[in-house]
Amino acid sequence: MTNEINEVKIITYQPQYQKAFKELNEEWITTFFKMEEKDYKVLDHPEEYIINKGGHIVFALLNDEPVGTCALMQSPKSPLVYELAKMAVSPKAQGKKIGFLIGKALVDIAKESNADTIFLETNSMLTPAINLYEKLGFQHVPLSDSPYERCDVKMELKLI
Repeated sequence: MTNEINEVKIITYQPQYQKAFKELNEEWITTFFKMEEKDYKVLDHPEEYIINKGGHIVFALLNDEPVGTCALMQSPKSPLVYELAKMAVSPKAQGKKIGFLIGKALVDIAKESNADTIFLETNSMLTPAINLYEKLGFQHVPLSDSPYERCDVKMELKLI
């Protein structure tokens, strides 16, 4: 019997995975919500909106196939603040702790970047996601203006 988690490999963004970044997120978003204008901008142009602005994207590969992804977007207001965004795990790979692995990888990258805060916005009906964020150490904070209609929960992780 093998431990399936050993089959999962976490890698950083490479241009050949741009299509997977969009497809995984689009599949996840449209399962629960509708795609919004900002989704299309970020998913169609992750290098422009995330990587080139000081952010990071990681992927979980299962047997060399991208089955999960998440982004760490640097805040335009402060280089020490990042947003954890665009986390998506393929339904066929759920239950393998992939969300935790990619979330932890990005928390570690934020720490290495000397960030002091990571925040995220989500929806209260996504209980498994909220539980995951709580396991990663995120705390609930009041929601301020979100660019997404679907967001009604904000969480933060203080790194200092």
